[in-house]
Order: sequence, then structure tokens, then C-alpha cells
Amino acid sequence: MRVMVLHDVDDVPHWLASPKRDEFFHAHGMKVSTFTGSDGGNRVGVIIDGVPDLDTFHAALQTPEGAAAMKHDGVHPDSIFILVES
Repeated sequence: MRVMVLHDVDDVPHWLASPKRDEFFHAHGMKVSTFTGSDGGNRVGVIIDGVPDLDTFHAALQTPEGAAAMKHDGVHPDSIFILVES
């Protein structure tokens, strides 16, 4: 399954340079592609390939490791919006 996740971050260059996102998702067998907004704002996105199912995906994000990766990357958890490939 492939999902697209949109969310806000504190600092786009920091978010782009961070290895935490890839480390976290690769540890769960998923591959991530990053996207930034053309308006230069703090809204970013990722496409994540290899999501086994949404329950597993949500559970992974809610682990201490998931929370730590988001915190390190400056992700605003309350802004997360998930789209599922149909």
C-alpha cells in the first residue's frame, strides 16, 4: 500500500536534511519520498511505499520511536493528514 502524508514542520531545511524519517520508516520496511511546497511555506509531504496496512502504520507512528522521530524532525503531529492510494 502507498500513502501520502501532508504535515507542517518547524524548519523545512532541517526536516529535509534529517535522517530520522528514513531510519524510522526503513526499520518498518517502508520507503519514503519527500516533497516541499512550491509556496516556500512549512507544509511538506511524504509518499510512503510499502505500508502493510493503516492499522500497522498508525501504530508505528504512535510508538516512542515514532514520536521521537517526529519531534526530532520538527513535525507538528496535529497537522498530519493522510491520503491512501486508491
